[in-house]
Amino acid sequence: MEFKHKPVLLEETIKGLKIKEDGIYVDGTLGGAGHSKQILKHLSAKGTLIGIDRDREALQASKENLKEYSNIKYIYGNHDEIEEILEEQEIKEVDGILLDLGVSSYQLDERERGFSYLGDNELDMRMDKTQELTAKKIVNTYSEEDLANIIYEYGEERFSRQIAKNICIKRKEKEINTTKELVELIEKSIPSFAKKDGHPAKRTFQAIRIEVNNEIKPLYKTIQTCIKHLKSEGRLCVITFHSLEDRAVKNAYIEAEGKCTCPRDLPYCVCGAKSEGKIINKKPIIATEEEQRENPRAKSAKLRIFEKR
Repeated sequence: MEFKHKPVLLEETIKGLKIKEDGIYVDGTLGGAGHSKQILKHLSAKGTLIGIDRDREALQASKENLKEYSNIKYIYGNHDEIEEILEEQEIKEVDGILLDLGVSSYQLDERERGFSYLGDNELDMRMDKTQELTAKKIVNTYSEEDLANIIYEYGEERFSRQIAKNICIKRKEKEINTTKELVELIEKSIPSFAKKDGHPAKRTFQAIRIEVNNEIKPLYKTIQTCIKHLKSEGRLCVITFHSLEDRAVKNAYIEAEGKCTCPRDLPYCVCGAKSEGKIINKKPIIATEEEQRENPRAKSAKLRIFEKR
């Protein structure tokens, strides 16, 4: 299947990176290379782009999409390991980093990978097909309490406890193997009056996907690490699609910016507050109405930008 992925907030992201033509940039979520292609267009032959992705199919697709460019290095890995990746490349600091979080349109459309609640496919949801943890394992082995907590926290699903309860009842009879089986259990768990706001399985599938791919827990530290490896005036652009992601990015930015806690009547700072840079946009940048109409995925997208001192 062709890897199709329409990059969200493309113009805003490229502008936010303030690309230097001879600079070194990192796309930590290469995907179909929509953002990377625009970055490369702004780089000279002396500039370098490092493209990272943990999905081998995405890497392969991006190589095809960017075959006209020679100043890009393709790295199979996770953006949470960016420090180790840069060390391996013998690079200490870069001019800009982009993280476009969440699942790609291709991964959702490739039904056999189990990301989508449409169709009847094996429960998988792994971005990295080499890892052991799958959606099937979570659904069939996690305790009822853990399932309920994950679905509530990562999916913001108010009927999480009923969904978890019905999953555990069903799996005692038979292992839950497919997306269709899980969707039927979710639909059974949600009352009719609450099924008007999109597909009833959307929030639960999102929650399980986040747990499978460990998308939230390392994010705060990853943001701190990215800022650490920026050059002076280097920019970090992060696009999120979920409130937990956005909160982690926002809080990491606030800490990196630093805040003096001294009493206002003191003539100078004595608290030792240290700033690593500044937040460029206090409020997240969102997609225009036109982009949201053309690309539904853009509706929940938020872009936050940080500049190193």
